[in-house]
Amino acid sequence: MSRSDAEILWEVARLLARDAANVSRGPGERPALPPLLFLTDPDRTPRPWETAARLPPGAGVIFRHFGLPGAQETALRLRRITRDRGVLLLIGLDADMAEAVGADGLHLPERAVRRAADLRTAHPDWLITGAAHAAAAVGVPGLDALIVSPVFPAGGVSASRAALGMTAFRSLAASSSTPVCALGGIRASNARRLIGSGACGLAGVSAIQAAFAPA
Repeated sequence: MSRSDAEILWEVARLLARDAANVSRGPGERPALPPLLFLTDPDRTPRPWETAARLPPGAGVIFRHFGLPGAQETALRLRRITRDRGVLLLIGLDADMAEAVGADGLHLPERAVRRAADLRTAHPDWLITGAAHAAAAVGVPGLDALIVSPVFPAGGVSASRAALGMTAFRSLAASSSTPVCALGGIRASNARRLIGSGACGLAGVSAIQAAFAPA
């Protein structure tokens, strides 16, 4: 019997996390970085709670609302589902929303990653991740992980960016003292190429939504 895309992505994500020794954290510290991250997008993932409800325990959701009306209600819905599923919830950029819904942390776009140190001081228990599209974001203090994209040709806002490719991604991961998660164009058909790359996990938008869609 062939394996489903969801099974392949989850297996690869756990292998990446296992191989990245700097992902684990001791008791009483911030949550461990999820090896598989589902990033929401108002256009491409209009019903993100459906995907969140099917993610495996230990995965994570990054809710990026981009000012969408009703975002607070969606965030609360995601918080209820992720808590029940044993899935972490991070809010994109909006620290006030993250506090209001009791999220596990915050995800910062590349333009805002320099805020990480101040946010870490204010919220020492939060998991804080930041987006990166180039080596300039490597070494930013206060981040628990960088989400680097696009590794492969991707859609959405990353469609206009040239893919890094595996050679450049490996180089960036090797130069970073912060764990690096791979994003962009990752599917079940190419996810295994990330094994041995230095990635601590993988992230996706449409591919994860499709893989964890209702049967």
